[in-house]
Amino acid sequence: MAPPVPPFTAETALQKVKAGQDLWNTKDPARVALAYTPDTIWRNRDSFIRGREGVIEFLTKKWQKENGYRLRKDLFAFTDNKIAVQFFYEWYEDKADGTRQWYRTYGLEDWTFNKEGLMEKRQMSGNDVAISDADRWFKDGVDVNSLTIGPEHL
Repeated sequence: MAPPVPPFTAETALQKVKAGQDLWNTKDPARVALAYTPDTIWRNRDSFIRGREGVIEFLTKKWQKENGYRLRKDLFAFTDNKIAVQFFYEWYEDKADGTRQWYRTYGLEDWTFNKEGLMEKRQMSGNDVAISDADRWFKDGVDVNSLTIGPEHL
């Protein structure tokens, strides 16, 4: 089956979002970069990235820092060639004292696609919230799509 391409419907926009989620959960920067145009433009928080090579460099550094990364993306809105996504992901960092601090990142993304279905623009805004291990949603073995996320987190 060919990947979803614009113009998107509710069904194909959701397929695109979940395909992106699954791709990012591989944590394979070179593989993820292939979903973007060679000259893709990104803003990720305070970083401005251009091109697939920039994406690979950015994601390599990201996943070196964000251990235990698990992501969920949900369709927020869409038009012909644009999709907005609400996302949640969890990760940890090892502290100098040997402890582990978990975080949940909440955010929104704005995606624009070319006619072949490759993403040419991605903007991301997100906030990191420190959480305890007991407060984690995406523990090993949990299907990120099956979890009900309450309105207090939306």
